[in-house]
Amino acid sequence: MAVIAPPGTRPPWWPDASDALAACDPVMAGVITAWTGRGHLSSRGDPFTTLARSIVGQQISVKAAQAVWLRFEKAAGTMTPQRVARMRLTTMTGAGLSTRKAEYVRDLAKHFVAGSVDPAHWPSLDDEAVIDELVQVRGIGRWTAEMFLIFNLLRPDVFPLDDLGLTKALAIHYNDGRPVTRAEAQALGERWRPWRTLATWYLWRSLDPLPVDY
Repeated sequence: MAVIAPPGTRPPWWPDASDALAACDPVMAGVITAWTGRGHLSSRGDPFTTLARSIVGQQISVKAAQAVWLRFEKAAGTMTPQRVARMRLTTMTGAGLSTRKAEYVRDLAKHFVAGSVDPAHWPSLDDEAVIDELVQVRGIGRWTAEMFLIFNLLRPDVFPLDDLGLTKALAIHYNDGRPVTRAEAQALGERWRPWRTLATWYLWRSLDPLPVDY
């Protein structure tokens, strides 16, 4: 299984995945070519930060999530579970988090401090097992768990069907701009196994050139 990668690490499977998808899908080849040499998926390397950023980013745009995170990071001073667990909700909401997200992020921090969330064994679990464990934490649903698999564990075959950016990009590139159904999105993803993470990342980039930094 993959290990938790240090910050900035490019997935070792990235070149092979890029070549494989470009070879099997002309549309994806064009999306990949447009971005080649301009960046790649990389990990922040810190499980708490990855999960907290994913909660902050729920149901808002990449740009809005980035702005809120920067304000929250400044308010925290030190982005550690110990620090965030002690923050007042009013301080967190003053940085732009909704009350519910502030509660979720602080609850996550308390789980880390208590040791009830322990990332040490996650690299030995398969994707669905990690998801099953993470969704037991308040405020973490499947989408958030999938973002963790992508941006922290750098798992190669994650396809977040509930992600609005992904479905929007699928509509633009594969359905003449018309919305795709969940079944249609799932069928498109099947052609990219076992490299659906790479397809997702490049489709995101086709909408927003600023890489998400979970």
